[in-house]
Amino acid sequence: MQAKDIMTANVFSVHPDTSVYEVAKLLLAKRISAAPVVDETNRVRGIISEGDLLRRHETGTEKSRSWWTNLIAATEVQADRYVRAHGLRASDVMTRKVVTIDEDAPVSEIVDILESQNIKRVPVMRDDRLVGIVSRSNLLQGLVATLEETREARVGQPEDTTIQKAIMAELTQNLSATAADVSVAVRNGVVHIWGMMDSEEERKAVQVMAENVAGVAAVENHAGLARRWVAGI
Repeated sequence: MQAKDIMTANVFSVHPDTSVYEVAKLLLAKRISAAPVVDETNRVRGIISEGDLLRRHETGTEKSRSWWTNLIAATEVQADRYVRAHGLRASDVMTRKVVTIDEDAPVSEIVDILESQNIKRVPVMRDDRLVGIVSRSNLLQGLVATLEETREARVGQPEDTTIQKAIMAELTQNLSATAADVSVAVRNGVVHIWGMMDSEEERKAVQVMAENVAGVAAVENHAGLARRWVAGI
């Protein structure tokens, strides 16, 4: 799955000269939390979000500056804060350093970017032109669509032996050490798990693996936890 498969293509954007007043109205009217700022060629120049409009002198939320802050803060920092609190255009208030992705970017890359940059959305580009935006909600929509496809694929019931082999293959690939101590039996799609495991996390992981195999109707986890003996105790 790629960015172009889950992105919102109908993006509400603003021009750098759009007034702060109009930007705020747009965010409220369209029930969005941010909008890309694009020029006449549809190139992204920034992004403006609700967070960029929180500290405004009109609402009395501009950050107050103590004499100590004025003393140690660089002149350009003070100037930037003033412009953000008093600026009248999107270009005054927007965040200029914008992380973007290509429309062919895989979902795994998008998640990495959102997490590492601590952002909620990322513009999608094609040849340096804005074509969409991917937000966290788009990722959730993609997850739901994938799960629905998986559920539909499970309509045909595979044989019990096929299910058992699939579970053991998954165990061997992901928990090879645990797989040696696990026994799996399948009856009419119901999976029975026996064995001894070192932790509750391993026990849970084995159950989740079984639950995700196509054709599994239910999982009965009979596995126990092995007692660990520590030298000297």
